Amino acid sequence: MTKPILAIPMGDAAGIGPEITVKAMADDRVSNMARLVIVGDKKVLKEALAFSDVTLLINCINDPQDGNFSPGVLNLIDLDNIYLNKLKMGAVQAMTGKAAYEYIEVATRLCLDKKTDVLTTTAINKESLKAAKVPYIGHTEMVGALTQTKNPLTMFQVYNLRVFFLSRHVSLQQACKLVTRENIEAFIDQSVAALKTLGVKNPRIAVAGLNPHSGEHGLFGREEVEGVMPAVVEARNRGINVDGPIGADSVFYLALNGKYDAVLSLYHDQGHIATKMVDFEKTISITLGMPFLRTSVDHGTALDIAGKGIASPVSLIEAIRLGVEYAPLFNQRW
Repeated sequence: MTKPILAIPMGDAAGIGPEITVKAMADDRVSNMARLVIVGDKKVLKEALAFSDVTLLINCINDPQDGNFSPGVLNLIDLDNIYLNKLKMGAVQAMTGKAAYEYIEVATRLCLDKKTDVLTTTAINKESLKAAKVPYIGHTEMVGALTQTKNPLTMFQVYNLRVFFLSRHVSLQQACKLVTRENIEAFIDQSVAALKTLGVKNPRIAVAGLNPHSGEHGLFGREEVEGVMPAVVEARNRGINVDGPIGADSVFYLALNGKYDAVLSLYHDQGHIATKMVDFEKTISITLGMPFLRTSVDHGTALDIAGKGIASPVSLIEAIRLGVEYAPLFNQRW
């Protein structure tokens, strides 16, 4: 079977993205399961090879079809957009924010042009993006705009626990306002469609409660009574296998142990905390509803340890593994 080709933008040059990229590339498990095309800066990657004590041959290419996918070779589309004499490892910089966005642009185009099968992303820095006046706060918003996808859907996966998010990068106050019947009805439908895309034939899903004990039928909070419960009843009347609201202190545990195929989290940290407590390094972000699959590490740029050679590539390797696992399902749709 032909190995899928994954496009990997190397992330913020001042963070750990380049380091975990070269470490993942040097791992035999990765070369055995996928063909990788890195989009980044050769000078930065050579520095990362040196301080990580990793040996790879950097093969600069213009197109994935020109790649040499032998073990020990890093195939690179070199954008040459970092000035080493201005690069400050571990610091927020407009230069690295702008460059990181450019890597994502090119890698996304490779997937849209079907030259690569999956987009697998490393960490970017929101402050550096802002300094560079990049008008997006994160990967999902960027790739959604670049693919003209109106509502890309974020899912986290760690082992057999899958979590979808009603809202992402908004304040907690704004997240609570988004817990409406209409939003949750649409959210349930999106999540069911996404699970079916991932090969789950009759998804069993649960909607997490927002308030403690799901509001105790309105005793402390009306969001469950006015938003979650009517949406769940409506979905069940249409034949969807959905329960909720279920208290957030138990629903993720139930799903991890097989009762549900996925949990619908009502705000960003509710699901992030649950998944990362299961296994921080192996929690992977997956973006669905676009013309191609995106998997991603779910950690930041770790500026405090950047350039020290001590960053772990486990999360990137796991993101690559899930990209490979799900790639055939998306290729069939193409």
